[in-house]
Amino acid sequence: MNIQDALEKIAAEAAQGEMIFPTGTQVTLRVQQALDDPDCSVEQLSKLISAEPILSARVVSVANSVAYNPSGRAISDVRNAVSRLGFSTVRTLATAMVVRQMQGMASLPEHRAMAARLWEHTAHVAALARIIARRVTRQDPEAAFFAGVVHEVGGFYLISRASAFPGLFDGELEPWHEEGEAQVGRSVLRALDVPANILEAIEVLWSGYLAMPAQSLGDTLLLADQLAPVESPLSNLAGMGQKGIAADIDMLIGDELLSEILADAADEVGSLTAALNA
Repeated sequence: MNIQDALEKIAAEAAQGEMIFPTGTQVTLRVQQALDDPDCSVEQLSKLISAEPILSARVVSVANSVAYNPSGRAISDVRNAVSRLGFSTVRTLATAMVVRQMQGMASLPEHRAMAARLWEHTAHVAALARIIARRVTRQDPEAAFFAGVVHEVGGFYLISRASAFPGLFDGELEPWHEEGEAQVGRSVLRALDVPANILEAIEVLWSGYLAMPAQSLGDTLLLADQLAPVESPLSNLAGMGQKGIAADIDMLIGDELLSEILADAADEVGSLTAALNA
């Protein structure tokens, strides 16, 4: 089959809104609607989240991670977890549930394994982006966290549609990273009602140009992506080679090196990554 033709068809159906999302999308939409209501209370949001067991467990797990609980005081209920995390982080976790559930939309075992690997990469990027935003680029850490969660959503959609295009992953996917990733990604991100500043950051990621010194939200995301210890399986298929944590990227941030900052935050990154992967 012609890979370019397949990618163009997948991108076209995404652009036309002919996308199928997992059932959990409805939960996310209800949570987003509640969060958009200026009169929404912690109690109302907590009740809505409690109706979805997976989301409830994820909210409590992340609230107890080192990233959000440096004091080590564990909590076990959704209401206190929402209070600790804040509404913006809850929105991120609701969206993360949809992205992760897209793994299950892949019909073949090898595609599900690829999607699982892509989520592992996503979790690392999200956790690293939050740290880099706070410690390096001075961007909003929660915006960076959200950008990390959704930055590969186009890839998840590609994997979910792969069974309809036999042989899609048999060769190199250079056309995907040349244009297909952006075409599909933009459509899926818009369907999820992702804010404009997050879309702009992901456009920087797709461009592949990292400014030095890194300063913007896009730089934050691109740096986290390049430093993630788990690489996107789609990057491998595109012949892009290893990027991981061994990449020759280090910079002086004030009186510290980036490598020193990341080493200092290793427990925080590890805890948040584990909570997202749970």
